[in-house]
Amino acid sequence: MKSHTRSKPFAKRSFGQNFLSDGNCIDKIIRALDPRPDETVVEIGPGRGALTGKLVEKGSNVVAIELDTDLIPLLRQKFGDRANFRLIEDDALRVDFGILIRAFDAEPARAKLVANLPYNISTAILQYLIDYRGCFSEMVLMLQKEVVERITADPGHKERGYLTVLIEAYFESRKLFEVPPNAFRPAPKVQSAVVRLIPKPALEIVDPKRFSRIVSLGFRQKRKTILNNLKNEKLFGERTALEHLAANGIDPKLRPEDLTLEQWVLLSEPVLD
Repeated sequence: MKSHTRSKPFAKRSFGQNFLSDGNCIDKIIRALDPRPDETVVEIGPGRGALTGKLVEKGSNVVAIELDTDLIPLLRQKFGDRANFRLIEDDALRVDFGILIRAFDAEPARAKLVANLPYNISTAILQYLIDYRGCFSEMVLMLQKEVVERITADPGHKERGYLTVLIEAYFESRKLFEVPPNAFRPAPKVQSAVVRLIPKPALEIVDPKRFSRIVSLGFRQKRKTILNNLKNEKLFGERTALEHLAANGIDPKLRPEDLTLEQWVLLSEPVLD
């Protein structure tokens, strides 16, 4: 008689799942994260537990967040008897990481985060994690290669965009290494890469929501100049966009990718006159 059970749940396209299976890549991520005994590590999307097993073996206090209910029994079977493993059945985009980490008696800002993020929600997760950056000493994330290139792009680079400036405002970012499609099951159609994000000290951004809005509007059409993207917006009181750019020493003919973080911060500061 054929069994109708399967030992490993299939990857779901609806969740954007691609399970990391290459042992060398797994080891490289673990070395990059450098988990220590009794150190709290939050893992978003443990999947079938490829990284989780290594983290548990290192003695870290692993807090794994998994949304896919089909994977929960497998993870409990593999790690449920380990005292240093906790499984949270939830959407990472709804988790209050501050409360979560305090619940496991972790010291604030000392926990680490690791994730093989589904590519269809990677931008949303990155933006969400900005609000919780104070909870972590560092994050090691697997993302689509083009997303990593975007968030690490220097001023003047064509890949630079809204997400670049947002991440640069709050993190030091460094691309660590690339991961080929055959390192996953099933293999994605795109290249992947691993990036390290380290939260920066508090940046002097007076109004983070205004900063985010101005950067977003500034990149609305990347091939246009910064002046053309901002000139019809009522953002600068009685000043026109041209006057505000001039007051901050910014060439209105620059394209948005040419602006430095410091220039974006200047543009977002409240106009006093």
